[in-house]
Amino acid sequence: MKKLLLALPSLLLAWVLGIAPVAGAASPRTFVIGVENTDYYPVSRLEKGEYTGYGRELLDAFARDRGYRFEYRPFPVPRLFANFLQGELDFKFPDNPYWQAEMRRGRNIVYSAAVATYIDGAMVRPELANAGADRIRTLGIVSGFTPWAWKEAIARGQVTLRENTDLAALAEQVIARRVDAAYGSVAVMNYRLDHVLKTPGALVFNPRLPHSRDHYFLSTLKHPDVLRDFNDWLRNNPGLVRGLKTRYGVEKGIPQ
Repeated sequence: MKKLLLALPSLLLAWVLGIAPVAGAASPRTFVIGVENTDYYPVSRLEKGEYTGYGRELLDAFARDRGYRFEYRPFPVPRLFANFLQGELDFKFPDNPYWQAEMRRGRNIVYSAAVATYIDGAMVRPELANAGADRIRTLGIVSGFTPWAWKEAIARGQVTLRENTDLAALAEQVIARRVDAAYGSVAVMNYRLDHVLKTPGALVFNPRLPHSRDHYFLSTLKHPDVLRDFNDWLRNNPGLVRGLKTRYGVEKGIPQ
């Protein structure tokens, strides 16, 4: 009995020490990232309600390393931007300071370092790979998308727009010669050619035609400290970032 009583303080101490780290552990900082509910894979898409793609895996890797927790909340593009400006979201991805630039004026939006490069350009059949703009009479676009780089040619009546709600179907129109070129994200179009239509190389990016080159960013109105942390993480993990870009093909077909 005496030995049992002497052992009790040690057992009590061990019990206290055992649970103390659990009881005192801080909960991870949780943030809501607003994302687009469009299929823009390999950048991102919703798959059975789950946000997936290069953007998700990159941001999750950062969160794991830094002890954050990210919740992804999808919205249609116009509503996503409105909710972001109203302060209802911690971050927005992807983002770019030139998108809806008028609505950004006077707002203290902070942007991360570039997460990936993109080109919105004309995908054509290989025989038109070096053709000039005079060879393009019909330009296919996804419904609702504005091909700003072709604005002047469209205004002069040199090019007629053909809309389609589906990017893969748009690519098929070009392959079938019903449309001269399809304008959109080069990497996204290449993914459709490779994995949806199973026709890799059937269309190629023509750099001689009007196009725009820029980057995707993570943005915030509320947490510039986290963006600074994110930038540090990107600088310190170039191999991981490069590996994800290659695996997802998020910059495929884009001249470096």
